[in-house]
Amino acid sequence: MKLFSGNYCKPKRAWKANWINDLTFIDYLYRLQELAINMFEWKNLPPTVDERFIELTLCEYGFCCYFNDELIGDLCLTCAIGGNLDVYRIPKYRRAYAVNGYNKELSDKDSVIIYNNYLHTPSMNTIILFARRLYEIERAIDVNVKAQKTPVLLVCQESELLTIKNLYKQFDGNEPVIYGGTNLDLNAIKSITTEAPYVSDKLEVLKRQIWNEALTFFGIQNANTEKKERLVTDEITSNLGGVEAQRYIMLNSRRQAADKINTMFGTNIQVDFRQDFSLLNLKNENNEETVEEVTPNE
Repeated sequence: MKLFSGNYCKPKRAWKANWINDLTFIDYLYRLQELAINMFEWKNLPPTVDERFIELTLCEYGFCCYFNDELIGDLCLTCAIGGNLDVYRIPKYRRAYAVNGYNKELSDKDSVIIYNNYLHTPSMNTIILFARRLYEIERAIDVNVKAQKTPVLLVCQESELLTIKNLYKQFDGNEPVIYGGTNLDLNAIKSITTEAPYVSDKLEVLKRQIWNEALTFFGIQNANTEKKERLVTDEITSNLGGVEAQRYIMLNSRRQAADKINTMFGTNIQVDFRQDFSLLNLKNENNEETVEEVTPNE
């Protein structure tokens, strides 16, 4: 997606807000998608199979197809599925394809479908929802902060409108001095205070809560609380329970596929969650209690 062109630094004021809206949403979308496609580590993949492409395809489509090409070797590509279903409602027909025109018809006898989760759904739908929520909060913070700078409504004669707009541009641009002509009638200009309340601090808390919820969805450790004092063992364990459950939602389907691939093609592929599960020892200020994150049994 091409976001920038030669004059992107100075967008016209008429569409500047929409431009920033789009950039903010896309920024959160990309950041969350990067987390999604870096969650898992595939081990012992053949050199012809791209780990990044597996995760990108699973994130965007919810499934991909692993098979062997007689000339290239093992591949894992996007695919179209259809035809009859087996007893476990897995499609028997698959057509693997690539953007360069490559395609190959396959079946359940010579290929394995890797699913993103047990529901066979992509992660992008959830990522888009989180990105939209974060974008809405971020832009609300921008507007609220801006309102603290310009909490006024200016009223003037129609003939003075262009002059007022030019003066406001200087003010909006953080000019140290605002210049006005000698014919400027200050008595004809009135200002009405909008009295916008400062709520950005509360919105920042809400944004962190949404972000932590997104991290939990990805199985990434986070406190998921705004509690200021140190957390005790039970609180940490309670938070990590949801994180660990989310890890296995997508990890189990990948491991199931890896087992089928190893059986069909004689490989030794393994997949694990990428995060280091080393013990995390936290002590409170009084050294009363030690908090440990225990390595999950895999």
